[in-house]
Amino acid sequence: MPTLIVATGNPGKLAEMQTYLEPLGCQLTLKPTEIEVEETGSTFYENACLKASQVAKAVNQWAIADDSGLAVDALDGAPGLYSARYGNTDRERIAKLLQALEGVSQRQAQFICVVSIAAPDGSIQLSTKGICSGEITHSPRGDQGFGYDPIFWLPEHKKTFAEMTKVEKQKVSHRGKAFNKLIHQWPGLKFDSF
Repeated sequence: MPTLIVATGNPGKLAEMQTYLEPLGCQLTLKPTEIEVEETGSTFYENACLKASQVAKAVNQWAIADDSGLAVDALDGAPGLYSARYGNTDRERIAKLLQALEGVSQRQAQFICVVSIAAPDGSIQLSTKGICSGEITHSPRGDQGFGYDPIFWLPEHKKTFAEMTKVEKQKVSHRGKAFNKLIHQWPGLKFDSF
């Protein structure tokens, strides 16, 4: 089983990916800090592929990357690709989004995640996508999770992501769905071919 280089410098993201990939028994390690990848794609798919490919080529090893964000229907998909840069802190991002939706009754939104794996030559060998549909609340609820979790409401669960346990969230989240698909497609990867 190869070690996958995670195309991030964020140890929290590495830990989260390790949890999702635990059933496969693969090892993950952070990318070298000197490797920077500019996210110039126009979709989550393009950015995930770009990050995985560039890191894989730079270290000549298998790499994994994800790109994700929140797309709000009433805002024509915003914040979308710019979800992490919609403000300087989670609190700012939430406040800005709630302000943008002030007076808006249609609050449907989707969290989207794309996970890509690249071979050492940079070729993308696998990409999966997970979508979790919900609604944006009028105010934050719950204290679990991060990012937009306190305002992302799942009607069928009657909770925001921030009100769910980590296990509950992993089962229904966009990232959980993308990694679940990846796990099912994993056996098709040809690690020995590179």
